[in-house]
Parts: sequence; C-alpha cells; structure tokens
Amino acid sequence: MNDYDKNLEKNNANFVPLTPITFLERTKDIYPNYKSVIYKKRVYTWKQTYDRCIRFASALEKHGIKLGDTVSIIAPNIPELFEAHYSVPMTGAVLNAINTRLDSKTIGYILRHADAKALIVDRQFHDVVKKAMAGLDKKILIIDIDDKQADLKNVGKFGEFEYESFLNEGDINYIWKRPKDEWQAISLNYTSGTTGNPKGVVYHHRGSYLMATGSAAAWSMPNRLNFLYTVPMFHCNGWCYPWTLAMLHARVICIRNIRAKEIFDLITEHKVTHFGGAPIILNMLVSAPKEEQKPLKHKVYVLTAAAPPPSIIFKKMKNLGFEVMHVYGLT
Repeated sequence: MNDYDKNLEKNNANFVPLTPITFLERTKDIYPNYKSVIYKKRVYTWKQTYDRCIRFASALEKHGIKLGDTVSIIAPNIPELFEAHYSVPMTGAVLNAINTRLDSKTIGYILRHADAKALIVDRQFHDVVKKAMAGLDKKILIIDIDDKQADLKNVGKFGEFEYESFLNEGDINYIWKRPKDEWQAISLNYTSGTTGNPKGVVYHHRGSYLMATGSAAAWSMPNRLNFLYTVPMFHCNGWCYPWTLAMLHARVICIRNIRAKEIFDLITEHKVTHFGGAPIILNMLVSAPKEEQKPLKHKVYVLTAAAPPPSIIFKKMKNLGFEVMHVYGLT
C-alpha cells in the first residue's frame, strides 16, 4: 500500500455513478428556455421536457413501477419516445424500445422475455399490439399515446390510461432515482434479423453516458445544433442520441414518417444541421423527385452506418449539399 491508497476511498464528495440522465438535469438548469423538442405544432423547452419526464416517472412509480422493472414502448420518433429515455430510468426501471416493424408474434415474445411490467404504445400500432397481448398470461399496465397531429382514423382506445392524463398524475417535485451503481441497467434492446428468437442486449448507465459523449466527439457535434431524428429510437436507443442531444442542448426535430419530401421540408423549416440514418435513407433522398429535393441553403451533416453505400450515393449526396460521414455499425 502506498500513500495514494490511504484516505482516498470513494465517497459522495469525490465520486458519483455516471448516468446520462444528468445531461437533461444540467441542461434544464443552465438552458431552461432553449427549445428542446419540436414535433409539428408541439414545441417544448428543456425545462418543460425535464418537468414532463419527472411527472411521468412519478406517475409510473405511483402505479407500481420500481427498480429493475422493464417498461416497454412501441412508438415512432415522437416526443413521448424521446421522453421515455429519461422518465423510465428516472424510476430505476429499464427502458425497452421495441422495433415498430415487428410482427405480433415477435412483439409478444419480447414482452414475455423482458417481463414487461408496463407498455407505452402509440395508437398507430394498436392492431399488432392487441394480437401480441393475446399471448400474454398476465395483465400489464398499458398507456396509450394519442397523437392528435397524426392521421389515425378509426383507431379507438386500447390502454387503460392516455399518456398526457397519466403524466398529469405525476408529482412535479418527484426526486428521480439516481443509480447507486453505474453498471445498473438503463435499457434493454432486442436484435432483429438473427436466427431464432430475438436476443436481449442490456445497456447500463455508464455505457450509455460514455457512448453519448463519445458520439459527440467522434462527429464533432457542436452545441445547439438542430437534429432531425430520422434514426429510429428503437434502434440501439437511436444510437444513444436522446442522451447526446440533451448534453449539447440541441433542438430535436421529431418525424413520424420517414419520407424524402418531409425530410427536405423539415431541413428547410428548422435549419436542420445534422441527422443520421442507414444507407437506405441516403438512397431515398438522392432518388427523390426533383420537385421534392429542396435546395439546401446551408451544409447538413449526415451520419450513416451499416455496409458502406456505393460511391455514387456519396457523390450525389454531396451534390445536394450534404456532408456524409460513414461509421462502423454493430447492430
């Protein structure tokens, strides 16, 4: 033992477990009035986003969700899915964002295997979820997302609670549960396209924190960027950007349906500076009709993974005004 081993043990003054939830807390304190999440006519500040997450976490706990429970969610890239990346782990529970493209049998398997205690579901996916739930041998808490801005006709209520009314049950003064161990689970994701049943992959608070910070450094992401969320948040927690973007007090522009025209429109409307996506997204943009390809008035940075697209795709993207960075993907 040397002098550096004496009287320097971990304590509350010199050590705190890493968790990406602190990114949201810090940004709320320093930049409370900066815009956080934009989805059509819905616009929130970072203070509002934090408060919504706190109240939803409180409501979850009131309904029995506790440390180590799994809370599943099936939704497109809308504010509720972004918020779930904070509200669920604020209770000590684990977020399980489910691939919206899966069939009912696979969704049912995931809900059983994850031992989900609650399910947050957007009404767009009611039919497939109802079939998935039929195979469950227990009742779980179901919370509906009723997106007033979505064109969902003749879709009735499925869950026993609606997201906004459930959120309003929560206590604004709720104190969120900081992890006692940074290896505590924060999210559970399942593989797609593998042999056999999907495999569950657990992320912990430490890994998610480091991934969020590492992504910002690797892509040279600046503060206050405008990020169009085209990467599905069910895919590796949207590459961990729900946490990165809070750290950078960015503006998060949500998009329900990924279409070339809507992407170009949102880039123009919100001066989008960054977005990510698989090569199929790049191909969709360069193949869009000319009338949909709005000229870019500023450079837009794009991150893509998976197998490298053909060189012609990179060239066409550059000609449109995009700067593409290709990274290694392991999903």
